[in-house]
Amino acid sequence: MTEVYLRRLSRWQAEQQRAGVADVHVTAYRGAAGAEYRDRQGFLDRFEQHVQRLGFDMMVADSGGLVGCAYGFRVERTGEWWSDFRGELPTDIEELTASGRTFLLAELMVLPAHRRHGVATLLGERLLARLEADLVVAAVDVERPDSGGGGDGGGRPANAAQETVRAWGWSKLGVLAPHSPSAVREVWIRRPLR
Repeated sequence: MTEVYLRRLSRWQAEQQRAGVADVHVTAYRGAAGAEYRDRQGFLDRFEQHVQRLGFDMMVADSGGLVGCAYGFRVERTGEWWSDFRGELPTDIEELTASGRTFLLAELMVLPAHRRHGVATLLGERLLARLEADLVVAAVDVERPDSGGGGDGGGRPANAAQETVRAWGWSKLGVLAPHSPSAVREVWIRRPLR
């Protein structure tokens, strides 16, 4: 594999790179055949909103072109992000959110050809290394066992995302209301090492 370089992007640089980031998204999450335009446009719409969020931060991996990225932002103090959480949210999580000390890892994606080479791990570590947050959260889409899909369409088992965040030392907190009939959104948390 060719050498991969990591670099942090400012908000302005992220906006300038949005087409390349959308290309990575479409390739990394190959959806249903013929849905590329919809998937790409949906991502671009979300990305445009995310870049404007308080505390937006982004790392990209480059190897003669973008091969991966990780980005996130501060969870709003109002706690709106937790509105779909099923069950009772622990008091300390509510307090960290209200104090502005919670960061959402909104996206972490790597092109298939660069997976299993530590690129995602490096992107995540570098993004989170300089955070001034006491809690990092991520929502991981997990295919429901009864959906009959058996995986993500890309040759990976349905629980690959779970295995990855667990290997990185994250803990499962609970589940968000599903946004798809075939997937569950699990909430995983990590408290940064100081």
